[in-house]
Amino acid sequence: QEELVESGGGLVQAGDSLRLSCAASGLTFSSAAMAWFRQAPGKEREFVAAIRRGGGSTYYADSVKGRFTISRDNAKNTVYLQMNSLKPEDTAVYYCAASGSWYSSLEYSRNYNYWGQGTQVTVSS
Repeated sequence: QEELVESGGGLVQAGDSLRLSCAASGLTFSSAAMAWFRQAPGKEREFVAAIRRGGGSTYYADSVKGRFTISRDNAKNTVYLQMNSLKPEDTAVYYCAASGSWYSSLEYSRNYNYWGQGTQVTVSS
């Protein structure tokens, strides 16, 4: 059974860093595009970052470009999100997602088959 488990969330101050991890099991991780989405209270889920199966192509939302870095370790079936220079507006539940199909755009949540349970990130000012 496919499963994605996020970890690494927490409460930090503005300007701090956090690294989120997402461990995958039950799916062919090396063949899956992976992504991070987030959802703040009262808002819709939004795209944060994505990485193609080989790791050679990455994509970011404008709001995190230059501050966040997505990476993957196919040997460990894990995808990471390094978040630097965190801002209060980054506060949200962060979700890991996996797509077993190829799509030209990885920004849409509908393109992902599997989702984790989410990890809370809270940034205080």
